[in-house]
Amino acid sequence: MADIPGHLRTCLQMGKIASLAILVSGGIVLQILACALFNNWWPMLSVIMYVLLPMPLLFFAGSDSSSLFNESDNSWINAAKFLTGASTIGSIAIPSILKHAGLIGWGALALDLSSYVVFLVAILCYLCMGDSDDYYSFI
Repeated sequence: MADIPGHLRTCLQMGKIASLAILVSGGIVLQILACALFNNWWPMLSVIMYVLLPMPLLFFAGSDSSSLFNESDNSWINAAKFLTGASTIGSIAIPSILKHAGLIGWGALALDLSSYVVFLVAILCYLCMGDSDDYYSFI
């Protein structure tokens, strides 16, 4: 990307951020639709897991995100990985349990799980962007 002019590089980086914003807002819309279309607000319990999901990484991993992708002997990093995995499973388990209990229908379950998939795609896209710190250099 060295031969691309600066203004075009900035535009491409803004496009990456805009696409992430569109994905996240799409996930929020799907989550709200899962509740509003069926006049049942029980699927909103999944939002608790969406809020709790990044907390172990923020508290235990800190700014050293590179240690999350390798095998580490650091017990705090391992605790962060475990709690993040538990929150991820909880994001799928809560709507499934609500459906099994008869509190929500198949449509709300499908919309809730599709919201989870959209959030997961947004997180994976963010991780695939790389570790370059120049995303906000245009400000």
